[in-house]
Amino acid sequence: MEPRRLYKSRTNRVLFGVCGGIGEYFNVDPTIIRLLLVLLGCTGTGILAYIIAAIIVPEQ
Repeated sequence: MEPRRLYKSRTNRVLFGVCGGIGEYFNVDPTIIRLLLVLLGCTGTGILAYIIAAIIVPEQ
Protein backbone atom coordinates (compact mmCIF):
# COMPACT_ATOMS: atom_id res chain seq x y z
CA MET A 1 0.00 0.00 0.00
CA GLU A 2 1.45 3.32 -1.09
CA PRO A 3 1.33 6.17 1.46
CA ARG A 4 -0.83 9.16 0.55
CA ARG A 5 0.81 12.51 -0.10
CA LEU A 6 -0.61 15.98 0.35
CA TYR A 7 -0.66 18.05 -2.84
CA LYS A 8 -2.30 21.28 -3.92
CA SER A 9 -5.33 20.51 -6.06
CA ARG A 10 -5.21 21.43 -9.74
CA THR A 11 -8.93 21.03 -10.32
CA ASN A 12 -10.53 22.21 -7.07
CA ARG A 13 -8.86 25.54 -6.43
CA VAL A 14 -9.93 29.05 -5.59
CA LEU A 15 -6.58 30.72 -4.89
CA PHE A 16 -3.72 28.23 -4.70
CA GLY A 17 -5.49 24.86 -4.31
CA VAL A 18 -4.45 24.31 -0.71
CA CYS A 19 -7.97 23.77 0.68
CA GLY A 20 -8.86 21.55 -2.29
CA GLY A 21 -5.76 19.46 -1.70
CA ILE A 22 -6.48 19.11 2.02
CA GLY A 23 -10.06 18.14 1.21
CA GLU A 24 -8.89 15.48 -1.25
CA TYR A 25 -6.31 14.16 1.24
CA PHE A 26 -8.85 13.74 4.06
CA ASN A 27 -11.71 12.84 1.67
CA VAL A 28 -13.78 15.80 2.92
CA ASP A 29 -15.64 18.47 0.97
CA PRO A 30 -13.18 21.36 0.40
CA THR A 31 -15.95 23.84 1.24
CA ILE A 32 -15.78 22.66 4.85
CA ILE A 33 -12.02 23.22 4.87
CA ARG A 34 -12.53 26.70 3.43
CA LEU A 35 -15.11 27.56 6.10
CA LEU A 36 -12.73 26.42 8.84
CA LEU A 37 -9.99 28.53 7.27
CA VAL A 38 -12.26 31.59 7.31
CA LEU A 39 -12.96 31.01 11.00
CA LEU A 40 -9.25 30.67 11.71
CA GLY A 41 -8.56 33.67 9.50
CA CYS A 42 -10.48 35.86 11.93
CA THR A 43 -7.70 35.23 14.44
CA GLY A 44 -4.88 35.78 11.96
CA THR A 45 -3.56 32.25 12.42
CA GLY A 46 -5.46 30.87 9.42
CA ILE A 47 -4.07 33.47 7.04
CA LEU A 48 -0.50 32.74 8.08
CA ALA A 49 -1.07 28.96 7.91
CA TYR A 50 -2.58 29.25 4.43
CA ILE A 51 0.33 31.33 3.13
CA ILE A 52 2.85 28.88 4.55
CA ALA A 53 0.94 25.91 3.10
CA ALA A 54 0.74 27.62 -0.31
CA ILE A 55 4.52 27.91 -0.31
CA ILE A 56 5.40 24.49 1.16
CA VAL A 57 2.80 22.06 -0.26
CA PRO A 58 3.88 20.87 -3.72
CA GLU A 59 1.75 20.83 -6.89
CA GLN A 60 0.53 17.43 -8.01
